[in-house]
Amino acid sequence: MRFIRPILTLKNLLKKPQTAGHITRSTTVINRHDFHNKTRQFHGSAFVKYASPTTEELPMRILLLGSPGAGKGTQSSRIQKSFNISAITSGDLLRQNIANGTRVGKIAAKHMECGAYVPDNIMIELITDELQRFNRQNWLLDGFPRTINQATSLDDNLSLSGQPLNLVINLHVPEEVILQRIMDRWVHVQSGRIYNQSYNPPRIPGLDDITGEKLTKRADDNPETFKIRLQKHHELTDPLLEYYDKQNILITCTGRTSDEIYPQIESELISRYSGGKIIHHENRVVDIRDDDLVVNEEKL
Repeated sequence: MRFIRPILTLKNLLKKPQTAGHITRSTTVINRHDFHNKTRQFHGSAFVKYASPTTEELPMRILLLGSPGAGKGTQSSRIQKSFNISAITSGDLLRQNIANGTRVGKIAAKHMECGAYVPDNIMIELITDELQRFNRQNWLLDGFPRTINQATSLDDNLSLSGQPLNLVINLHVPEEVILQRIMDRWVHVQSGRIYNQSYNPPRIPGLDDITGEKLTKRADDNPETFKIRLQKHHELTDPLLEYYDKQNILITCTGRTSDEIYPQIESELISRYSGGKIIHHENRVVDIRDDDLVVNEEKL
């Protein structure tokens, strides 16, 4: 069965909506040193709050935020498939350094063995060291920073290295949807791979696709604990969103499924970073200099 995503063109992104299915948002757009209001639009039932576009030569320096279970890993994978960008996940980076016995990994392991959080300065060192490997390449951060103190420290280090963030994507999914995802979630603890019985089940029930090892459920994947986790997440993240919003680099993408949210992300990345250049995607080529170019996406 084929699922055909709505046709995406530059004209469709910019013209006024003709049907009830189109939702617009008025935003401030920065074009060199000129400021003016501009309305953007895309197809779908969800909305995106667009941040200000940046210059066309700017590399991707992206942070992905969202509640537990919002689908950050799914969106990160789809972005990597469509764009020339590398993802850095704090959890994977921690596991890698601990497994390799690096200096930072040993320090982090001691804190984790005691059930304590890894100190901010250790996480900052871990992330910035990793980012140095990418130099002027595109990168996306997932899982860090989580607090305002981490964000300001990270910004200081990124500015010193000449790689400041220029886009923060916040995924907003209704809590009842996230709760169902949490209840259906299974984890391969050793690798951190996550499966979901509803939309991303393992090939063999109960077993990891790669290793064949048993999957487990997290002890805190239950409604009561999840509500506490979600409340704590909002307490930490709300100041973070305000911080990035003041920098005018925050966008919020809202939807119930990844298929509702991803077109919003893709539209913003094409608009913000391509600068009219041709972007080679998984199964298509997009050139946004041609207003009449039609892009079809098909999913089997």
